[in-house]
Amino acid sequence: MKFVLFVISSALVLLTLSCTQDKPANQASNQQAKPPGTREPVLVELFTSEGCGNCPPADRQLAFLETQQPVAGADVITLGYHVDYFNDRGWKDPYSSAEYTKRQNSYSMRLKAESIYTPQMIVDGATQFIGSDAAKANGAITKAAVPNKPDISVSINGQSADVRITGFGPHTVATAVLATAEDGLVSDVNAGNNKGKKLPHISVVRDLKPFGKVPEKATEFSGSVELPSDPKWKKENVKHVVYVQEDMSGRIIAVGRVKP
Repeated sequence: MKFVLFVISSALVLLTLSCTQDKPANQASNQQAKPPGTREPVLVELFTSEGCGNCPPADRQLAFLETQQPVAGADVITLGYHVDYFNDRGWKDPYSSAEYTKRQNSYSMRLKAESIYTPQMIVDGATQFIGSDAAKANGAITKAAVPNKPDISVSINGQSADVRITGFGPHTVATAVLATAEDGLVSDVNAGNNKGKKLPHISVVRDLKPFGKVPEKATEFSGSVELPSDPKWKKENVKHVVYVQEDMSGRIIAVGRVKP
């Protein structure tokens, strides 16, 4: 009986060693521990419209998250997408685009939402809720700030940005995107659901530019992208954000600001 027990124990040890050694290399995390007190970047996207009567509180919530950074341990990076499906209800949103409605539809399919709606807030491409719900926003951002994201470094060369991202953990095929947004925008709405209101906006997306694929087993990425400009934009209020999003799930696996 003692001999049998020894064989069984030895087999268990060998099995454990075998499982450890057979673990795929791409499952090992390449992410490095960051210094204590580091704020982890979290992308918060809001789908909104000036023609939506329920959207102004969510617009204010987005501005609060960006300017006040209320969640400990999180560097909240915000983007506001103005959709175009309210434009036939008395007021055409000057910042709206069918491209942003398409992006929201993609999220709807990925997150298995029954329909698209405004105001919809999405955190790191994974959690969605009504954009004016501060409690849900804080909870989702807190949760998203726990895993370490890859490090993004950007160097500006004239009108181009050279981007290097290191420290990817396990992920599926993803796309690197440059988002250009503008702060300090204000509209005097004279028709539709928000008639008579002055609506301030922050982080209004002006342009989205994919500039590279990140293969499934990649641990780092390098690419260059031209920084868009438009004479209609106030240069001092324009900012750029780089994010990497998994093609299938929509999960944001890296995000960072492009600093001048």
